[in-house]
Amino acid sequence: MSTVTFANIEAAAARIAGVAVKTPLVESPALNARLGARVLLKPETLQHAGAFKFRGAMNKISQLSDAERARGVVACSSGNHAQGVALVARMLGAPAVIVMPADAPAMKVANTRAYGAEVVHYDRYTEDREAITHGIANARGMTIVWPFDDADIVAGQGTVGLELVAQAAETGAALDVVLTPVGGGGLAAGVSTAVKHLRPGAQVYGVEPSAFDDTARSMVSGRREAIDPAARSICDALQSPSPGAITFPINQRMLDGVLTVTDAQVAEAIRYAYTTLKLVVEPGGVVGLAALLAGELDVSGQTVGIVLSGGNIDPTLFSRILAGEL
Repeated sequence: MSTVTFANIEAAAARIAGVAVKTPLVESPALNARLGARVLLKPETLQHAGAFKFRGAMNKISQLSDAERARGVVACSSGNHAQGVALVARMLGAPAVIVMPADAPAMKVANTRAYGAEVVHYDRYTEDREAITHGIANARGMTIVWPFDDADIVAGQGTVGLELVAQAAETGAALDVVLTPVGGGGLAAGVSTAVKHLRPGAQVYGVEPSAFDDTARSMVSGRREAIDPAARSICDALQSPSPGAITFPINQRMLDGVLTVTDAQVAEAIRYAYTTLKLVVEPGGVVGLAALLAGELDVSGQTVGIVLSGGNIDPTLFSRILAGEL
């Protein structure tokens, strides 16, 4: 399966039902007033392991045979996919090895180990994480659970969009615009596929850090563009080197555009989420809100859904942001 259909997302929803958290929608009168719109926030910060990644991992690993689970799974991730895979593997009785960058947030590394996974570090700027992952898989007979470039992963992440549209309808709202973070593109591909099926007239935008604008540039050029290895951002969860081979064609068809935000705009959104919305959101998870607060998209008079994709922010970074140091 090299593409993802709405039926695939519905099947994923059935597999993870009763296991994944059906995260609520949050609405803030203050945010609505500031943007002149009705804004419905989907806080995947409240998902198991603190991010949407649990959904895709559960959809993928739950389909493995008993023999495959016994041999275990290996994944590469800066943190949220790592935690999601580690937790699902523990729940389903599968050994897990996670290949993580040496500079991954300490909390994400600690959580991954706490879920029982073995962590193998690498240098994200000089080493090839996919080659390391393949090496471990071949040596130990493990199944690779890729962070985004896998149709089962994309289908699992698409359940976020499925829930978002249904929950909005329960409040009497019909979504006009949806914003979702973009890293490798798995969440955006899944969410846009679900939203466009259920609300064909809705616009769906991806949002990524300005220093990691590979999807935005790829949408313009029509081919998968790569990131400058020297690029840096506080959005550790969105530092994919390029869009996925599976995810990019989906996002090409489904997304109405890709917005970019600076680290300063992300920091401001984290402060706003905490002080006004009373939500703790990590840098990569808050980019959609950051784009709207910064005026990157005019949504006045519309009903907007924003996916807050994760809340696993390093405490030291969080305190510095709240203190206005970033």
